[in-house]
Amino acid sequence: MSSRIFVALDTPDIERAKAIATRVKHHVGGIKLGLEFFAANGRHGVREMGELGLPIFLDLKLHDIPNTVAKAIQALRGLEPAILTVHAAGGRAMLEDAKAAASSGTKVVAVTMLTSLDDSDLTATGVNGCAHDQVLRLTELAMKAGVDGIVCSGEEVKAAHAMWPKGFFVVPGVRPANGVVADQKRVVTPRQALDHGASILVVGRPITQAEDPDAAARSIGATL
Repeated sequence: MSSRIFVALDTPDIERAKAIATRVKHHVGGIKLGLEFFAANGRHGVREMGELGLPIFLDLKLHDIPNTVAKAIQALRGLEPAILTVHAAGGRAMLEDAKAAASSGTKVVAVTMLTSLDDSDLTATGVNGCAHDQVLRLTELAMKAGVDGIVCSGEEVKAAHAMWPKGFFVVPGVRPANGVVADQKRVVTPRQALDHGASILVVGRPITQAEDPDAAARSIGATL
C-alpha cells in the first residue's frame, strides 16, 4: 500500500466519485465507498470503481441477526472488497458469522462507536459509561470473535491498540490541524492517529471538498 490514506467517496454520483478517485489515485492507498454510494449504484458501481485499480473499503456497517449478516456478506463475495465493516454492537455470534462468510482476502472490521457520537449520545441510548470505555468493551468483543480489527476514533485507538497489538485499526474522522471539524465530535490529526496505532486513515471532506483534491491528498500524506 503506497499510502495509509483511504479517501471517502461519500456521494451518490458515480461520475464524481470516479473523477475524484482518478485525481488522487497516486496519493491515496484506497477508496472508501459507503451507504450513500452503494444505495445509488449497488454492486455494479462498486465493480466500476474497482476498475480504477485501488483497493476498496466497502463501508456498509452491517448490523442484523447473524444469519442475515452472513448471507449479505456472501452476496457481496464477488466484489472482493479489501475491507468490509459490520457493527460490533451486533454481538459475538454476528461477528463470528460475518468473518466466516467473508472471502479470505477481505478484512472484516467492527465499528465500535461512530465518531459523530460522544458521551451524552451514549447516555441517551441507555449505555452507561464514557465513549472510551464503550470502545474498549467492543474492541475486546471483536478480538474474541475473531474479526480482523475495529473502527474507532483517534482518541481511542492508542488504548485499543494496546489491548489488541495484532489488530487492524481503521480511524475515520481525522482532520488536518487546520481542518473544519463539521459533524465529527472525536477527532485527531492524521499524524496523531498513526502515532497512536492506526493501520489506515479514512479522510473524506478535507480531500473531496478541496479546490484541488490531489494537492489536498498530497498535503495530508506529507504530514505522515
